[in-house]
Amino acid sequence: MKNLKVGSLLLVAILVLSTACGLAASQKLIKVGIVNLPPEESGYRQANVEDMNEVFSKKNGYDAKQTNTADNSEQMAAARGYIRDGVDYLLISAANASGWDDILQSAKKAGVRVILFDREIDTDPSNYEAALLSDMHYEGDLAVEWVLNNVPKPINLILIRGQLGSAAEIGRSAAVIKAAEEGKLNIVADGTGGDTWSLEEARKVVEAAIAAGKDFNVIYAQNDGMAQGAVQALEAAGISHGKNGKVKIIGFDFNRFALRNVQAGYWDADVQCNPRQAGQIDQWIKSGNIPKGIVYQEELILTTDTITDEHIEKYGINADPGKGVITR
Repeated sequence: MKNLKVGSLLLVAILVLSTACGLAASQKLIKVGIVNLPPEESGYRQANVEDMNEVFSKKNGYDAKQTNTADNSEQMAAARGYIRDGVDYLLISAANASGWDDILQSAKKAGVRVILFDREIDTDPSNYEAALLSDMHYEGDLAVEWVLNNVPKPINLILIRGQLGSAAEIGRSAAVIKAAEEGKLNIVADGTGGDTWSLEEARKVVEAAIAAGKDFNVIYAQNDGMAQGAVQALEAAGISHGKNGKVKIIGFDFNRFALRNVQAGYWDADVQCNPRQAGQIDQWIKSGNIPKGIVYQEELILTTDTITDEHIEKYGINADPGKGVITR
């Protein structure tokens, strides 16, 4: 009888231990390494970084770390570190589109599943599982189509690029360059906001064009912060802009302050670049159904004539200064 009781107790202990191990296994966190740009880069990136941190959290079942740098070599070093750490998934938004082949192949050999987000990498599609991207070439096409249809001829354009060599800069510049080569517009000044897409550097590009006596009637700034800097230069020089002004203004990213500027006619148009990719990637990982290849997000352009409060609420990113409030 004593042996029977001892056996029963052992069986109960084994069952309890087995159940506990099962629960622990079911609650195991998914290890994720995120290689991203710094939030200081732009309002878009701030929203993107916050979205990644919120979704890939312990409360949502993840053991995640995020590295934020605009230096491509630092990004690559971080990616190698995550591979060594044995992450389950490596998520990458690359500062520069080239030079990633060796790292992606190392991840593949180590059994680390790579998902690109926001920006495309120049590599064979077999080197990653999936890519959830903004179609930067399509964004550029949207913007240039608007310019060609809405800016008086001849179109004399100031091009303010983002980080040179980034997927966003390449895509958004391509349509402008093509239109110029076809004789549809003139690029009278071509500058950049630098690696940080800087408002101050964008302002200097326009200041230099004004000082050189360039005649221009549209500014094509590849993010909202640079558009803001460009307009500051116009204001300082007393040059009219916006709906009833000489110089048309188009930006990118859909920051709510920029959309309010468009709505007020202070700017003319803004092109969406959706930073909220984390939720879709989370669904892919949790379901086990990760698509192969590139998946593009749907994006749009809003103008002074088409924008509504509902658009700003639904699609805008970061803080809303309020209807009628102009951000200079």
